[in-house]
Parts: sequence; structure tokens; C-alpha cells
Amino acid sequence: MIAVVDYGAHGLRSVVRALAAGGHRATLTTDPAKVRKAERILLPGVGDFAPSIRALTASGLGEAVREASRAGVPLMGICLGLQLLFAESEEAEGTAGLAILRGRVERFRTTLPLPHVGWARVDPTPAGRRHPMLHDLFTGGPVSYYHVHSYHPAGLPTEAILATAAYGESFPTIVGEGTTIGAQFHPEKSGAAGIALLSAFATWRP
Repeated sequence: MIAVVDYGAHGLRSVVRALAAGGHRATLTTDPAKVRKAERILLPGVGDFAPSIRALTASGLGEAVREASRAGVPLMGICLGLQLLFAESEEAEGTAGLAILRGRVERFRTTLPLPHVGWARVDPTPAGRRHPMLHDLFTGGPVSYYHVHSYHPAGLPTEAILATAAYGESFPTIVGEGTTIGAQFHPEKSGAAGIALLSAFATWRP
């Protein structure tokens, strides 16, 4: 079972539909026990860092995600869900994240309008080209995905940066360590390329 963690954020059902479009069944759940039993876990979402962490903590879903990650269950964060996997975010100073991935979340340092909204080309790093979930996705040339965000991952180990994009500055947009991976963009809004990415996660065997 693919568990899509329902902590009250926006955009969750779109991820379930995008997985279905690729032939993969997912269950939207508020039950920490189901998250712990899942074969793989998706943590998507649109919203704000601090209230989302409070919701995950109060419901027990956050600890269930941490436990599953420690047990080696494949885990993918999307947009806000990716940001929640870090220990801290400039969006909510003093609010502790899930601390599953090393690094932090920073606001863009740019004079361009925020949030960054629209399609952006995503380029794999050498680590991304070697990654078993990603290596088949970028063989046909550049791939673009749909982004909506003012914050992005930063301060990661080099080997954890799997792909980058640019908006005034280059930023990590696919990151991962071990059995955890995350996308700053919205695969569920990225057409065939996004469905292919979600399908790759649904069949990934770390």
C-alpha cells in the first residue's frame, strides 16, 4: 500500500489521482497505524511550515513517518512535504521539523517576484543520474516540472542533491538520502513527466 499522509494540507487528492493515472493505487490516510504498515509513504502538501508540523505532531502522523523512515520504508516528500522533512525552515524560525533529511529550508535570495510559480527545467546532478529511482527519467534530455514556492532546500550534503533548477539562483529541487527522496516541485501538476516521476517512486526498490 502507498500511504498518502493526510495532515490537513491542500493538494493531497491531486497526488492520489496522479498516481492512479500511472496505474498505482494510493490511500489517503489520517491513521498513524496505516502509515507504519505502508509499503511506501508520500508526504505531499501545500501550506505553511509551522501549522503543518503542529498538525503532524498532534495527530501522531509525524512520529509514524519518522519511524517508517528509520525502518527503511521508501518515503517521498513533495513541495511543503519535502520541506517538512528537514529540521528547520526560515518560514518558521524556532519550529522543529521532522529532521529526516540533513540540511534546512531557506527563502529565495532574489529580486524576482515570490513565490516562484511556473515551469522550470530540472537538471540531474551526477548523484541524481546514478540514483536508481531517477536514472531512467532524464535519458531523453531536459525535463521541466511545475514549481510553486518561496522556500527551497539548502545546506545539504553534495551527494544528497539529486537535481537542481534555477530561479534567480540555482537551488536543489530533487534531494534524497537512503530510502527518502523529495521534490520541491509538484509532480501532480507536471503532466506526463510528473506522472512518470510518481510511477518511478511507486516501483522504486531501494
